[in-house]
Amino acid sequence: MLKKTKIVATISDRRCDVEFIQKLYDAGMNVVRLNTAHQNLEQAKMVIENVRKVSDKIALLVDTKGPEIRTSSFGEEISVAKGDIIKLKGDPIGESKGDTLYLSYPNIVNEVPTDSCILIDDGDIELKVIEKNTDSLICEVHNHGIIKQRKSINIPNVHINLPSLTEKDIEFVKFAIDNKLDFIAHSFVRKKEDVMEIKQILGDHNSSIKIIAKIENQQGVDNIDEILDHTYGVMVARGDLGIEIAAEKIPTIQRRIVRKCIESKKPVIIATQMLHTMIEHPRPTRAEISDIANAIYQRVDAIMLSGETAYGEYPVEAVNIMSRVAQEVEVNLEPDPKQKLVRINNEITATLARSAVRACNNLPIKAIIVDTISGRTGRYLAAFRGKIPVYAMCYKSQVMRHLALSYGISAEYMLPQSTRDNFLTDSISIMVERGKLNPDDLVLIIGGSFGPWDGASFMEISQVKNLVRK
Repeated sequence: MLKKTKIVATISDRRCDVEFIQKLYDAGMNVVRLNTAHQNLEQAKMVIENVRKVSDKIALLVDTKGPEIRTSSFGEEISVAKGDIIKLKGDPIGESKGDTLYLSYPNIVNEVPTDSCILIDDGDIELKVIEKNTDSLICEVHNHGIIKQRKSINIPNVHINLPSLTEKDIEFVKFAIDNKLDFIAHSFVRKKEDVMEIKQILGDHNSSIKIIAKIENQQGVDNIDEILDHTYGVMVARGDLGIEIAAEKIPTIQRRIVRKCIESKKPVIIATQMLHTMIEHPRPTRAEISDIANAIYQRVDAIMLSGETAYGEYPVEAVNIMSRVAQEVEVNLEPDPKQKLVRINNEITATLARSAVRACNNLPIKAIIVDTISGRTGRYLAAFRGKIPVYAMCYKSQVMRHLALSYGISAEYMLPQSTRDNFLTDSISIMVERGKLNPDDLVLIIGGSFGPWDGASFMEISQVKNLVRK
């Protein structure tokens, strides 16, 4: 049974051999994520080379770090207890010790007001700003713990004027361009300008890499509509989002962003702690299974694993469980041909896609086959979340991998076709040879009568045996 929901798996250099990646791919992984916060260029290159040895259908996604604040890399760990008073200073090379903690952002004192809440290491330690000096924030500690080096800092409801791209981000963007990766997931996207800054670099290098905007703070949530105007897709990164925003609000925000993405034909990924238990244990909790199922019931395009596959003890089992839950839930989902679409840039393609899904409700159609040079027809079909397999015949190998993030689309590469008849016969023949179709199967084809470059222009329904070469 074809799994329609795609799976993104984070791969680290500590475990990235070809055999391991092959097992993840066989279990249902569609996209490999590289986390630049924990990899250098040489380590990332090793992962990329091994992924490409497994299959040219696996898409490669690289994360940027984005605008973030961390505790200094220098000095000592600081042990704190509830009620302690600690001074925070902004200096990336400052040495933390005693009652003084240095942070990576030099202007932290000027931009953070009193009464602000400061969360350290994904919220494990909470501080409250009770006073400000010219060079430091005086904070009260709200719980005991140890403040370690290079740990994340979150300051809910405070807008920090950090640059969208760090020097390391720019280095990795250029690395992604040079190595022809497929996606860049930009962290902490707050507004459209954050996306446009990366698009400028990609445009300057004539790169077709697509940008995934990671929504991780209130600004990103508030500006989701303008972000959707400029991004290829969205990742709901619930880790930092759950720290920046009250936990009880996250399910509603997730649901709203997913709906907006589907309406906009933009791939949407749900990430963070989906099977966190399986980092150390062979079985997930029932709550984790429900979390995955809930995301699929919301009809997300993709679900993501982080530590579970990057360094966990049961990575292949985690992907297997995601695949099984997806297959179980998807059989209960009905197509949505009435889905409202926005940001439409081709009315003909949208109309043909909607008509195709409706036709599949009324006829025993076994598959939809489309040709595409940009992936647009596939994304339009994905928006209606049909039950019938969609095989997208792509005239560019990178477009094939771009569709690895789109719900229900199985993409294949084929050489560009000059006529409608060539597309029909060649695409059907490929599917028959690969065992996807039988001669008596009824198929629906969407293609371009004047070659692929003018977009979809026709829809045809026929038995396979009437379309293959005699």
